[in-house]
Amino acid sequence: MSSNSGIQIPSRLPLLCTHDGVLLPGSTMRISVDTARNMQLVKSRLLKGTSLKSTIIGVIPNTRDPEHDSDELPSLHSIGTAGLAVQVVGSNWPKPHYTLLITGLCRFRVTQLLRERPFPVAEVGQLDKLEQYTEGDQADGELGELSLRFHQAAVQLVGMLDMSVPVVAKLRRLLDSLPRETLPDVLASMIRTSNKEKLQVLDAVDLEERFKKALPLLTRQIEGLKLLQKTRKRRPDDDKRVGQHVFLLCLTNTLLHTSCSITQLKKMPQSMPEYALTRNYLEMMVELPWSKSTTDCLDIRAARVLLDNDHYAMEKLKRRVLEYLAVRQLKSTLKGPILCFVGPPGVGKTSVGRSIARTLGREFHRIALGGVCDQSDIRGHRRTYVGSMPGRIINGLKTAGVNNPVFLFDEVDKLGKSLQGDPAAALLEVLDPEQNHSFTDHYLNVPFDLSQVLFIATANTTATIPPALLDRMEVLQVSGYTQEEKVEIAHRLTWRTEGYTREAGVRSLERKIGAICRAVAVKVAEGHKEGKASLYLSDQNTENKEEDSGIASPPEMPIVIDHIALKDILGPPVFEMEVSERLTLPGVAIGLAWTPMGGEIMFVEASRMEGEGQLTLTGQLGDVMKESAHLAISWLRSNAKTYLLTNGSADPLEGTDIHLHFPAGAVTKDGPSAGVTIVTCLASLLSGRLVRSDVAMTGEITLRGLVLPVGGIKDKVLAAHRANLKRVIVPKRNEKDLEEIPAHVRADLDFVFASTLDEVLKAAFDGGFPAAVSHPQVVSKL
Repeated sequence: MSSNSGIQIPSRLPLLCTHDGVLLPGSTMRISVDTARNMQLVKSRLLKGTSLKSTIIGVIPNTRDPEHDSDELPSLHSIGTAGLAVQVVGSNWPKPHYTLLITGLCRFRVTQLLRERPFPVAEVGQLDKLEQYTEGDQADGELGELSLRFHQAAVQLVGMLDMSVPVVAKLRRLLDSLPRETLPDVLASMIRTSNKEKLQVLDAVDLEERFKKALPLLTRQIEGLKLLQKTRKRRPDDDKRVGQHVFLLCLTNTLLHTSCSITQLKKMPQSMPEYALTRNYLEMMVELPWSKSTTDCLDIRAARVLLDNDHYAMEKLKRRVLEYLAVRQLKSTLKGPILCFVGPPGVGKTSVGRSIARTLGREFHRIALGGVCDQSDIRGHRRTYVGSMPGRIINGLKTAGVNNPVFLFDEVDKLGKSLQGDPAAALLEVLDPEQNHSFTDHYLNVPFDLSQVLFIATANTTATIPPALLDRMEVLQVSGYTQEEKVEIAHRLTWRTEGYTREAGVRSLERKIGAICRAVAVKVAEGHKEGKASLYLSDQNTENKEEDSGIASPPEMPIVIDHIALKDILGPPVFEMEVSERLTLPGVAIGLAWTPMGGEIMFVEASRMEGEGQLTLTGQLGDVMKESAHLAISWLRSNAKTYLLTNGSADPLEGTDIHLHFPAGAVTKDGPSAGVTIVTCLASLLSGRLVRSDVAMTGEITLRGLVLPVGGIKDKVLAAHRANLKRVIVPKRNEKDLEEIPAHVRADLDFVFASTLDEVLKAAFDGGFPAAVSHPQVVSKL
């Protein structure tokens, strides 16, 4: 379109101030309208206008930050572009706004501002009134040379692009048909330029000056494209993609798909249900961050400080995050690994993901996957019915506003499966760096590039994650906190918390501290200086200087919280029972168990009565633990003479029934790590000797008395440490796993590394087992 041929704009124009771009004659621009004045202009002029003249408005560039927009009209730029409003789309989410599609017609100069409210109206003078080229005419002098050079550069640039793309082929044809004086405006609006550079082209009213301003921009784009092609000689297929990214108006299949939807919308009555569906689809396409991204902050030292400030301990996890940042610093094109943080609740898995986003300077978005059982939650719904919507991935990108945020898939181990499909299978493409560059949501029905998104997942256990999905992720174990770490996290509290909380995380600790703070707040709000003995002030006498101001002021002396106050606020300790009280009779031993909530200590109890040698198992045991119990009985019966368990009979179970019980019967228990505990418990019962009250153990057994390695050693050892136990018996082959345990925990515990059940029994009883046999104690203190 010519910028002035046959165009006569009104002498008075309503002005639309834009802050996100510069409209040039001959180009089309999408403008977001959300300020009060611009909204009023759209309502009064564009939505109610009936003639072509009423849809012509003046577009004035404004570099002022819209967030600081006030009732005062900002200073107007002297030159603007008269534009024709081709399309107006309105939306109420997340706030009322309009999106305009405007085609630039010609330049104008503001001669007088006639009014400011409800929207500015100005008297304007039309520019771009220069003599037009006609077919066969040629400009003389410097202007003719400039126009020829510019046309040749434009042809060269288009020739470097993929001619199979329809818009590129169309532009090539337009270069020969458009008047040459329109090329600076048209090309400057398409190539990569800043708003400041476009503003310089807009202000160049003189045609010769306009060519001089736009030609360097075109030359720079050509040189940049040559450099990209040179650096990617080994990847010729990428040249097409490079060319498409050079042009801001280089339409892809996505734009063609959207254009078809716009054409359908124009022909569709607003009363049809499909009208709203199509309009919502187009709004979604406009609002998605197809090319908007943030720049990563890769300062390793600053990242280390930020992670240390946000999270205490968790050294292994923070070291892995710093490694990722360091590799990104050295190789910016790295396809990021999918990190999966696995650990008990409350240890900080989600907050670490948020800290990673802060460290990188990226937007953060959390997607909760717990209970999701429909693949449409991931891939979206097809646009075949009213109420269809995109999946959580596309919605998350829209919310984040950039195409490279940090996505946290929370509770990925709790995905469900139903007749609506398997969401875990839908995640396979999302979490595969080799496939997610062309992720297709069913609602959009066009590819979206997810390769720049950093995905992080969290889970309590890997047991319920499908193998194919787990294979796409790098699992990082996040264990629970020690008592000392909890105290440090709680800002070095002056009381001990083990009586009220023993979980692996710190959520219960946070709740207990909150209860104490609320109790203190009540005292402060009431303005009391005296009260119960559990909440008391210093013994020093102080005068009451509080004034009746309506606002409670804090006391002059601090409110002291002692153990009496702690009991008064939180009640009696929940974990007050000592472990030693449970081991006052033979037939009791302490095992160590792993759960998705962290490590726990587990009591095993046994009793005997007259009977026929039967074994009774209670406590909701799984098949593996039942088999461990039968193995333990068989091994003890076959070695009864060696360990003096015969009691005058060859079979210690002759005329005797054994009842083996695991307390907390409402909890299902299973796993290959209770064998040594069951043997120790039964050995105590049959020998009449007490197991040491400060010993816990874990390990599986064989029929020949070998101790096999087990998993979850770190969580189990931390559980023993929280219970104030002093000795831990672990399989010899698990000795290497102790390297992950904090040094101060290893220093507080004596570790016995057992290869056989004989070593386990000797370490579990005072004086060894049997007591009559002297033996060397195999104990290692780390």
